[in-house]
Amino acid sequence: MKVIISPAKKMVVNQDDFDVQGMPVYLKQTTVILDALHQLSYDQLKKLWHASDQLTEASYRQLQDIDLYHRLTPAILSFSGIQYQYMAPDLLSEAALTYLQEHLRILSGFYGILKPFDGVAPYRFDMDSRLSIGPAKNMYEFWDDRIYQSLADDQPIINLASQEYAKTVTRFLKLTDRFINITFGHLVDGNIKTRATFAKMARGEMVRFMAEHQVEQISDLKDFDSPNYRFSETDSTADNLVFLRK
Repeated sequence: MKVIISPAKKMVVNQDDFDVQGMPVYLKQTTVILDALHQLSYDQLKKLWHASDQLTEASYRQLQDIDLYHRLTPAILSFSGIQYQYMAPDLLSEAALTYLQEHLRILSGFYGILKPFDGVAPYRFDMDSRLSIGPAKNMYEFWDDRIYQSLADDQPIINLASQEYAKTVTRFLKLTDRFINITFGHLVDGNIKTRATFAKMARGEMVRFMAEHQVEQISDLKDFDSPNYRFSETDSTADNLVFLRK
């Protein structure tokens, strides 16, 4: 079983809590992306990032100073968005962290795919960034099926990622693959709607639940004990587990 999640735009440097345990498997490809970014002008980067002047200046300095080999932070601690805050990896037991290192994978436009304790440097780059590299017109073409191939032998794949990142896997799925979507929603006039912020919170909580309970079976996910969501048997299918807001 592998669990996939999205990265977060907000990143920090944390070299105090846990040690880096490895390097990203596709670091060679990351250096290619970095070289392409370094060739862009300030104005081109601002357009690529869709960022304000203040954020562009900070991201530009970050890009000029980035070092892929030194002063690295474990990925699970470097990303600090809502999902990661609700995951709270710094409060997990050693057994739970070992579980995450084995089962959790973080998808990334810059690094491709990461284990929780792979060493990363802060960056600003999304999977849907419109950057052409060689014959690849975008990051989906650049990464091609690499991310899928790194997961294909460890099914089922539990999808807690956004569509932007899950697409790096779903576009290559075969009929024999087992890919389980997790939907966190609420009912509006009889229809299930997803609110991004609430979904991010719940995804982080579910990762934490899986780690604390050492989940190995799909059926065990139905026992997710969130104070805000309950499993909906009637709205779920074999490949889409639906949790509705209480």
